[in-house]
Amino acid sequence: MFSSRDMGIDLGTANTLVYVKGKGIIVREPSVVAIRTDSGAIEAVGEQAKMMIGRTPGNIVAVRPMKDGVIADFDTTATMLRYFIRQAMKKKSLLSGRPRVMVCVPSGITAVEKRAVEDATLQAGAREAHTIEEPMAAAIGAGLPVGEPTGSMVVDIGGGTTEVAIISLGGIVTSRSIRVAGDEMDEAIIQYIKKTYNLMIGERTAEELKISIGSAIPAERKETMEIRGRDLVSGLPKTLTISAEEIARALEDTVNAIVDTVKITLEKTPPELAADIMDRGIVLTGGGALLRDLDRLLAKETGMPVVVAENPLDCVALGTGKALDLIHLFKNRGGYGAKRRFSR
Repeated sequence: MFSSRDMGIDLGTANTLVYVKGKGIIVREPSVVAIRTDSGAIEAVGEQAKMMIGRTPGNIVAVRPMKDGVIADFDTTATMLRYFIRQAMKKKSLLSGRPRVMVCVPSGITAVEKRAVEDATLQAGAREAHTIEEPMAAAIGAGLPVGEPTGSMVVDIGGGTTEVAIISLGGIVTSRSIRVAGDEMDEAIIQYIKKTYNLMIGERTAEELKISIGSAIPAERKETMEIRGRDLVSGLPKTLTISAEEIARALEDTVNAIVDTVKITLEKTPPELAADIMDRGIVLTGGGALLRDLDRLLAKETGMPVVVAENPLDCVALGTGKALDLIHLFKNRGGYGAKRRFSR
C-alpha cells in the first residue's frame, strides 16, 4: 500500500515535476544544474540555475543532465533528483522514512537507460524506485480510460522526446518514440536565424520565439517579435524583428517529423482500435502540445479529431502520481510498473 509520503516524478529533459499523493504537483522546476568547475560543488538547481544559462563566469557552468529524455550525466541527475525530493518532502517528512517513487521514462528507453534512472532515484533517497512509460503516464494524467477494452491514443511532446502510443486494457498496444521535440524546435529556430541573418541567439531566446509567435501552420495573424543576439559578421550585439511566418518555416521539418510519427503509429494500429480512436480522437499532451495550430495540422493530416489535454504540461506528472494507486492492477498483467529496492 502506498502512503502519503510517496511521489511521482516527471523527470523531463526540460522540466522536472514532482507529484506528492494528497498534495498534487508541489515542485515544478527546470531540469538544470549550475556547477562550479573548480570544485565540482553545486551552485544552483532548477529555476535559479536556468537563469544562469549563457550568463555564467568561467568557473561556473549551467548544464542540463537529461538529454533526449534519458540521463546524460548520472551524478548530476542524482544530485538534482535529491534536491527536488527534499523540496517536495521537507526535512520533517524525510526523517519519517524514505519515500517510494514512481518515475516516468520514454517508451523507447533501453534497459541500461532505465536502470540508470532507477539507480539515480534510489541514490537520491527513495526506498523503492518504480518506472512507468511516459505515454502511459500521460494518458492516465489526461483522464483517458486506459484500463478499458477500448483504444486511446496519446501524443506526448516533451522537451527531448515525442512519445506516440495506442493504449488499451492497461497496456501499450503499439508505440513510437522519437528524439525530436521541444529542444529540436528551439535548435531549428537558432539555425534558421543563424543561416538567414548571420545572427547567433541563445536557447532561451529561441524558446521565447517558439512560445510567443511559433505555430505549426504559417500564422494567419502577422505577428512579429524583436530579438537580440550577436552578429556573426561584426561580432557586435544586434537587434532584429522576426515574423511568425518565419518561425513556422523554421519549425516545418521538426513538426513534419512528429506528424509522420503519428501517421506511422496509426498505420500499425489494429482496425478495431483505429475505429475507437476515430470516435474518441487523438489527445495531445506535453509542452509541445501548446504549439499553436499543431492540433489543426494533425487533424488535417490524419483525418481524425485531435484535442489538447486540459493541463498538457502536467499530464505526465499527474499520471505518474496516480499510477502509484493503480500499480496493483497492472502487476498481474505484466504491465508498466517496474520496481527496484534500496539496499545498504
